[in-house]
Amino acid sequence: MRLGSGAFAACCVAIEVVGVAIFIRGFFPAPVRSSARPEHGVETPAPEPVAGASSNWTKLPSPLFSKVVIVLIDALRDDFVFGSKGVKYMPYTTYLVEKGASHSFVAEAKPPTVTMPRIKALMTGSIPGFVDVIRNLNSPVLLEDNVIRQAKAAGKRMIFYGDETWLKLFPKHFVEYDGTTSFFVSDYIEVDNNVTRHLDKVLKRGDWDVLILHYLGLDHIGHISGPNSPLIGHKLSEMDSILMKIHTSLLSKERETLLPSLLVLCGDHGMSETGSHGASSTEEVSTPLILISSAFERKPGDIRHPKHVQQTDLAATLAIGLGLPIPKDSVGSLLFPVIEGKPMREQLRFLHLNTLQLSKLLQENVPSYEKDPGFEQFKMAERLHGNWVKLHLEENHSDVLLGLGTKVLRQYLGALKTLSLSLSTQVAHYDIYSMAVGTVVVLEVLTLFLLSTPHVLCRKDELDVPLLSPVSSLLFYLLFLVLSAVHVLVCTSSESSCYLCSLPWLAAGGVMVLVAALLCAILSALIRMVVDSTLLKKSASHPSSGWSEVDLLLLLGTVGHVLSLGASSFVEEEHQTWYFLVNTLCLALSQETCRSYFLGDDCEPQHRFHVEQECVDILACTRKDSTSYSTPEPDRKGKGVSLSETKGSSKWWAVLASPWLVLICCRLLRSLNQTGVQGAHRPDFSHWLTSSDHKAQLSGLAALSLVVIFMLVQKGCSLVSKAALALGLLGVFCYRAATGIVLFPWQPDNKSISKGIIEARFVYVFVLGILFTGTKGLLKAQVIATDFKTRTIGLWEIHSGLVLLAALLLRPHNLPVLAFSLLIQTIMTEFIWKHLRHDAAKITVMHYWFGQAFFYFQGNSNNIATIDISAGFVGLDTYMEIPATFLTVFGTYVGPVLWASHLVHFLSSETNNGSALSRACFCYALIGSVPVAAYIVLVTSLRYHLFIWSVFSPKLLYEGMHLLITAALCAVFTATNQTRHTRA
Repeated sequence: MRLGSGAFAACCVAIEVVGVAIFIRGFFPAPVRSSARPEHGVETPAPEPVAGASSNWTKLPSPLFSKVVIVLIDALRDDFVFGSKGVKYMPYTTYLVEKGASHSFVAEAKPPTVTMPRIKALMTGSIPGFVDVIRNLNSPVLLEDNVIRQAKAAGKRMIFYGDETWLKLFPKHFVEYDGTTSFFVSDYIEVDNNVTRHLDKVLKRGDWDVLILHYLGLDHIGHISGPNSPLIGHKLSEMDSILMKIHTSLLSKERETLLPSLLVLCGDHGMSETGSHGASSTEEVSTPLILISSAFERKPGDIRHPKHVQQTDLAATLAIGLGLPIPKDSVGSLLFPVIEGKPMREQLRFLHLNTLQLSKLLQENVPSYEKDPGFEQFKMAERLHGNWVKLHLEENHSDVLLGLGTKVLRQYLGALKTLSLSLSTQVAHYDIYSMAVGTVVVLEVLTLFLLSTPHVLCRKDELDVPLLSPVSSLLFYLLFLVLSAVHVLVCTSSESSCYLCSLPWLAAGGVMVLVAALLCAILSALIRMVVDSTLLKKSASHPSSGWSEVDLLLLLGTVGHVLSLGASSFVEEEHQTWYFLVNTLCLALSQETCRSYFLGDDCEPQHRFHVEQECVDILACTRKDSTSYSTPEPDRKGKGVSLSETKGSSKWWAVLASPWLVLICCRLLRSLNQTGVQGAHRPDFSHWLTSSDHKAQLSGLAALSLVVIFMLVQKGCSLVSKAALALGLLGVFCYRAATGIVLFPWQPDNKSISKGIIEARFVYVFVLGILFTGTKGLLKAQVIATDFKTRTIGLWEIHSGLVLLAALLLRPHNLPVLAFSLLIQTIMTEFIWKHLRHDAAKITVMHYWFGQAFFYFQGNSNNIATIDISAGFVGLDTYMEIPATFLTVFGTYVGPVLWASHLVHFLSSETNNGSALSRACFCYALIGSVPVAAYIVLVTSLRYHLFIWSVFSPKLLYEGMHLLITAALCAVFTATNQTRHTRA
């Protein structure tokens, strides 16, 4: 079966995406779970331990509180309450913390610090899997045992207002509810007003037991303008007044009840210094947890400092407070200050129920549980507890009873701490089978890529893919039978759940067919390669060529980057790797331009190191019988002019200075956004621009950047597209002015802030218009065989439409990044690639490098917290999953996408044959696949590393998404190349 090299690459990357998806599904482990499934009724609790007798306490303890109100403020980090902001903006809460009847804690949230996994942790007491980052966009029903389910089973009436994620996790659990969308981050006023408007009528009623309020406004402000925005203070003051209203109402109602009420103030996660969340920085994982009740009255002089606890501890505490069974999957421990004022017998009973639940969970998940220190402590505490109960039932009230009770109390608390820690670290139950199958698929695809590389770059633009003959061979059927047998064996003998085993047999069989077919194709390619190499040795008349400096840099730099992914520090600071590679590339290009100019064409690398017969240099090889894409065409003047031909012209100085100009641009961009871990907290130019005191400077820089963008893009567009581009860029500035981020010169004090929906949609119209015009030009060029200019303009207009969309989605302080990106593209095109006549492979690698560098120039990192989800809601008045996801992904990967689209236009405009674009597609797919294949092998070997969840796992998600984007880009490459072939 014959395929073009571009189509072959696109198919391989698509298969690799499937392999990576299977690997990711197996890599992100299922959290610790109890084998006992939740039942609809309240189960019988374990009896109280008694030495040599049976206890008369076999029921659950009575509730400690009559009503519970949970106020969850999204993205409320600890210093917003316990720091200077709390003192200034939350005086009532500060009073309760320092002098009131309350217990304060700093609750640590485990990564990923996004809303849905944190709600699961708060209500189940378990540690959600890291893959819940993806599920956060569309939360499924929560099937694990949880406090909400237990409360409903016990007949508790629950009311909820706020983030609709709760309604997706707990459908049909609330007798009254009103959900608000959590992803429309532009709204931070109505989203909270829709919660507060229900408060007055609910607080006056007494027909409920649990009230849950989830406020989103603070989180939305953080996403829009960061934690230092003046809007933060106003929102904290609003939350403080709401808390005061709830607390005073509960106190007034307590006179009518026998039990006190409990008010819980907490956050699901914190907020990073950029206003986002998702990672594991101190600001993101530290959240306040304040328990307020008249049962916690403190004596004069009783100073209670916030203690550090785990966020999972709240589930066990709420269960005990409401008189419910502790959720079976909970790894948290009861917050002891809540029961500290109760009689000793009740304290020991509560602690025994908690440690017993944790010990059962340990037994079901750890084979060697008997050797666990926590389990040994629990058994010792249980024996001592039995002795204490026996003495208590004998009405022995001596000092011995008191001393023994204190000892049992300490033993239980120690066992709780140890068991909770042991279970929290037992989350790495990997699906090894799915990981192995995914790894095999990815490595098979990479092997096919490497075996096909010499044929693509050195011999032919079409590949004879060895697929049909292997599939019809006996070896294929034998492999398929062996793999199917292994699959059946694994699925029938595995005690733990396996993703591939849960698939229908048809789907699992398809995976086995794919693995067997790829392996046969690899064997056929190897045989063909051996035969071809033998023939080449017999017919070779020229020795293999050497390597130029740029060739060595591109190859060693790519390999070095792949190797660097094995170190956590290099993953955290990957931007430094790309900055170094791009800067070194500029220096190498400067050396090449100087040598080519002063020594002439005879010393140019591509002339000195031309490969004719044998492909040695993968990155720079060309074919003897093929025309280089940069060879000047007789009917196209000005294309492919060598650097020595510019001697004596006014262009020579620009050519020699161009690498240094690119180097200066890159250095300026590094100062705009500090990223990574080590430098993220350092002040940078973007923080200075986004402060409220420098709004005028930000407005001027944004306007200048938009003008530069127009000047650089409009030159290749038609007249209609030029007008649309100008109006679109004007609309971008109007949109940012409407949202209050930038100012018009005639409105220095713009107070009429809106969501800018009309302005953003105005820009979308021009984006779609420019993209439509460009696509129409491509289709026209496909019909008219000689219309090369129309096709070139069409490709540039598609590029221009993407640039306009990027300008709309990027925040104003990042518009200079877009302007510098276009400027560097122009410099490299006009003064380096055309004059040095690099081949398609080199230019593809350079575009890839610059795309990766600009991914980090705009402030991105391998940290989930740097994803700007506000880009997904530009111009939307309601949450729509598909458009929001597309806009968020595009806004995050603007750099790689724009550099890839520029590559397509440049190669298409510089040559009339399709070989260059086809080889570029293959090279782009290859250099995008190598890091992914190497990384999944690395994370498999490092799956028990200390930083596997905080560093390596987020990077794995980024690599998976980047590979998916690479597959989409390769499809575009192939489609563009097909129009060329059809036209020809």
